[in-house]
Amino acid sequence: MGVSEETYKRVALEDDEGIWELVCGRLRKKPPMTFAHTDLKSLLAFTLQSQLPLEQFRVHVDGARLRVPGGQYFVPDIAVIPAGLVLPHLQDDSVLEVIDEPIPLVVEVWSRSTGDYDVLTKIPEYHRRGDSEVWLVHPYEKTVRIWTRASEGCYAEELRTDGTIAASAIPAKVTLSAIFRADG
Repeated sequence: MGVSEETYKRVALEDDEGIWELVCGRLRKKPPMTFAHTDLKSLLAFTLQSQLPLEQFRVHVDGARLRVPGGQYFVPDIAVIPAGLVLPHLQDDSVLEVIDEPIPLVVEVWSRSTGDYDVLTKIPEYHRRGDSEVWLVHPYEKTVRIWTRASEGCYAEELRTDGTIAASAIPAKVTLSAIFRADG
């Protein structure tokens, strides 16, 4: 028998040093990341939030737990969340950040330790949740693979290597040359 959702929530709230997911009834701790991964994730999150009204959207890094039907919880690198799903919980320190509803944008940044897991496990589950757009950002290849929800259950896929990406469900744009700059 696997770990219950209640146990998962307790572990996720009580462990100040780990970021936990619940996958197929098993706890999975997100591994530490490289400078390149963390810097790109932070820069991209800042770029997105700086364009989005706080009263409409919040950009969370390594915090949102996206629940998939069946009791799995995934923590994306970046989640753009409608503010209405966040604001009611800001005064309660006992509520784990769990999002059941589809969100406008989910971003995973590729790393050697989690790249295959992100592509083979997490991204299909984000599609199953119905999230509007999913990005896989590769810091070394300097690419962004984008899945945009086209119709019920179907996603159009695109690979971008340059230019500016206009997100489909939020009023934000990202210039690839800016987020892939080595000198910040």
